Amino acid sequence: MSAGVLHRFSPRTIEFLDELADNNSKLWFEDNKPTYIEHVLQPAQALVLKLSDQMLAIDPCFETSPSIGKTISRIYRDTRFSNDKSPFRTNIWIVFKRPKKEWADAPAFFFELSPESYRYGMGFYSASKDTMDAFREMIDNNPDEFAAAVSFYPELYLEEVKLA
Repeated sequence: MSAGVLHRFSPRTIEFLDELADNNSKLWFEDNKPTYIEHVLQPAQALVLKLSDQMLAIDPCFETSPSIGKTISRIYRDTRFSNDKSPFRTNIWIVFKRPKKEWADAPAFFFELSPESYRYGMGFYSASKDTMDAFREMIDNNPDEFAAAVSFYPELYLEEVKLA
């Protein structure tokens, strides 16, 4: 990313992802890769950098490198085990999670953007039964604390997110 340049998601980000959905081919992507870098990848990297300190305050073991495969999704789709054989993803996401060996039983935070929507949240990707049992027990033993922790949820649903 260039120094001094503010990178953020914009309407062009959504336009690019929408165009990619309509032209999902290697040739089109290679011709439009500079747009991907400027309007999709660099804003994702900037968002990771902006959120890293807050995420490390939640869990100092989180991966915060603004890199593809670390905190940023790959644009190239792995089609080996998928019914969808299109070569490129038409969405982008960032995720804060622990390194590969530790992440399954620890919560992760994510933000995803596609031409149709955005979503964000926190959860477990592949938590073990023991982890989920401990989580449920914590909720059962501390219902007021859990209710307070999630009390903001309905209000967030009503907020408008501006892309530019």
